[in-house]
Amino acid sequence: MTRFGIAGFGLHAAKRLMPGFALAKNCRVTALSRRDPEKAQQSARQHNIAHVFTSTADLCRSPEVDAVLVTTPNVAHLEDVLAAVAAGKPVLCEKPMAMNAAECRRMVQAARQAKVLLGVAHVFRFEESVNRLRERVAAGQISAPLFARSEFSFMGGREHARTWLHDPAIAGGGPIMDIGVHSVDTLRFILQDEVVRVSAHGIANRNVPEIEAAAVLILEFSRGTLATVLCSFLVEYRTPLELIGGSGVLRADDCLTVERPVTLELRRGGATVETETVSNQLAYARQVDAFAAAVESKAEFSIPGEEGWQNQEILDAAYRSIKSGKAEAVPRVR
Repeated sequence: MTRFGIAGFGLHAAKRLMPGFALAKNCRVTALSRRDPEKAQQSARQHNIAHVFTSTADLCRSPEVDAVLVTTPNVAHLEDVLAAVAAGKPVLCEKPMAMNAAECRRMVQAARQAKVLLGVAHVFRFEESVNRLRERVAAGQISAPLFARSEFSFMGGREHARTWLHDPAIAGGGPIMDIGVHSVDTLRFILQDEVVRVSAHGIANRNVPEIEAAAVLILEFSRGTLATVLCSFLVEYRTPLELIGGSGVLRADDCLTVERPVTLELRRGGATVETETVSNQLAYARQVDAFAAAVESKAEFSIPGEEGWQNQEILDAAYRSIKSGKAEAVPRVR
């Protein structure tokens, strides 16, 4: 049984992670950290967590913690991951992995040198909907994918509980960083291919013009698939995903949701010829159980730090493209 400590116990931990741990089979949460002592104690009481800290470093040094799950705001990821590595603790870092690719490189190199397990929490790789689409594409149901489209949007105004989303010094960007990364990673995973170039255009946030409030990315994959990623903080929660090939279309209106069943459709000749309804309820539980299995040397974790680093290279290229107005090449992580 792997004992996790959650660094930066906030909205995401309470809303998504703790319900996931409740369904997990081989891990539990024994510690948390929050900067505010009163809020830390309150969260611990609410979720029956025994050990409470006000810094990630102290949490990482606790003998009651086998693995660290970093859920702090983006700007703190580098420092918190390095603290876990320095303590010799396996660390699972929330997306986006860091503020930029240079920080990701530092994390990966530190973990390699210390021989510490480093993973990235791209939870949608553990969804049934995403895995079934990956399997169907690999089986050739639509022939080679020509186009792909993924959208991730939600109403993320200044009243959102994560107020730091609108501070570029903390978030590093707008919806490209926060949720566009989900679409980017999911498309890489489903297509089993790498992005070689990115073109991007953003709509500035009217309150914080330094970051985008909405954006569209065009991803060029190495085997020829052209994909669009749409992301925003301006419309209702939407996560449609569509893959278009020469012999059909695979799609789901709400592919990246864990809150209700998802119906996958196979369409040919303008008509739906097959449907499949799946549940993503166990995605967060599968993620932490998979990391626990890697901690216990029972299996490799399928999303190592290099994967988060590669996604960050794509995000960095998108932001370069917004500034340059040109397509930008994406460096390949080795």
